[in-house]
Amino acid sequence: MERRLSVLAAGAFIVAAVLGSAWITGQFTTPQVDRTDGYVGELAALDQPWTRLFRISDALSGLACALGVALVPRVAREWPGWLALAAYALLTFAAGLFPLDCAALSDPICGQRAASFGHHVHTLTGALATAAVLAAMGLLSTAWRSRASWLFTWLCLTATLLTLSALVAGHGVGLAQRAQLTMIAVWLVYVSLRLLIADAPQPTAGGSAVSGYGPPHVTPTGYGPPHVVEEGAGPAVLITAGQAGAWFHWDAVAGELAARHRVIRFDRPGLGLSPLSPAPPTLFAEAARLAALSPAHPEQVTVVAHGVACWHAEAFARLHPLCLAGLVLVDPAGADVGRPLAIAAAAGRWLPALGGTWGATALARLTGPALHRLLAGHPDPSGVYRMGKVLTAVAGEWLARRDMAADLHRLRLEKPFPGVPVTVIATDGQDGFHERLARDLGAELVRLPRAGRRIPLRVPGAVAQAVSAVP
Repeated sequence: MERRLSVLAAGAFIVAAVLGSAWITGQFTTPQVDRTDGYVGELAALDQPWTRLFRISDALSGLACALGVALVPRVAREWPGWLALAAYALLTFAAGLFPLDCAALSDPICGQRAASFGHHVHTLTGALATAAVLAAMGLLSTAWRSRASWLFTWLCLTATLLTLSALVAGHGVGLAQRAQLTMIAVWLVYVSLRLLIADAPQPTAGGSAVSGYGPPHVTPTGYGPPHVVEEGAGPAVLITAGQAGAWFHWDAVAGELAARHRVIRFDRPGLGLSPLSPAPPTLFAEAARLAALSPAHPEQVTVVAHGVACWHAEAFARLHPLCLAGLVLVDPAGADVGRPLAIAAAAGRWLPALGGTWGATALARLTGPALHRLLAGHPDPSGVYRMGKVLTAVAGEWLARRDMAADLHRLRLEKPFPGVPVTVIATDGQDGFHERLARDLGAELVRLPRAGRRIPLRVPGAVAQAVSAVP
């Protein structure tokens, strides 16, 4: 999937280069614009006959370039260059939205009228876009150490300086600017070809090209073992967080249990500090993960699960009954979520690769910390919710809910639940689902008033007490 994303990004840059070169046809469709002394942007001026065509071409060129940047696999040392190219793309899009009022250099009458706000915006965005693309070319050429990229960069810089000189001299602006735009288009094609022929980016210590977090041992594919935290000694307790949860959400619970238990916490693939998995999450894979993290036979483990992870814990209990000492289900999620959707499975296969792109990283950094604080009411001490892999892992687990629920229903019909002590911790004011679940599993139901969805954070003592009650 990573390779396919690189191909899509390359295609987007080629589309951006082609649409950005629509001015070539304008030499024949709009002869009123002087080819020697007129701006290329004058082809999209409001008083020109083909203004809509060239405005749409400019706007779509900017969007295509932005899409290409969003789909590029993230390599940490290249971020300044891709950021500058993203700025160029957005400025190009803005230039298409705000055209010139008239042909500023080709029409002598144009300068006699007062310019509109859009006219000034177009002029400003054009200048900023030129600076941004030159910065992107220089920064990426430095990161790539590519002679070809440096050649296009110096040619584009030369054409830009000639454009400024011609503007001061009052002659030849059109020729110099057209040479400049040609170099930009050629460089975008070079970027696309580089993406098509280059090897996949080398993963960092985080298990992918996305981050510098995670376990130190990473497989050549960029995927590695989960992030695991162990503390204390005694009977084993395995904690699995709810949807979008991380190990640090259970610090208070683990702190109370570590005096008498060996507490094992982990992050599922893509969440917390764990690297991504190449496959979408499934119920049986998560049950197998719990089995792999449990102590070896004959020692048994008490599993503490929260939210949708309660499905994984119940599946683990039915598939590996000899490994289990007891279950503590904290605010378990209802398994009646509808029929599985084929489109969800298809989208889920793309998410691990999307987690390693600049687009996912930018979206996570803009929204992740704020959403985490809003939903969890808790700071993010390790900055994990700023990483794109976490954002796509959360989306992947959400898309897999229906398939997991269907697998759990089938498993309940095929495998009996073992006779182990179970505690279901819920909050007041909810429907009868928790009562039915407690009755079906032969569990003790514990209700906590006004705890909401943040039971591990607000009332860690209740969870620790339920674990201590397991014989």
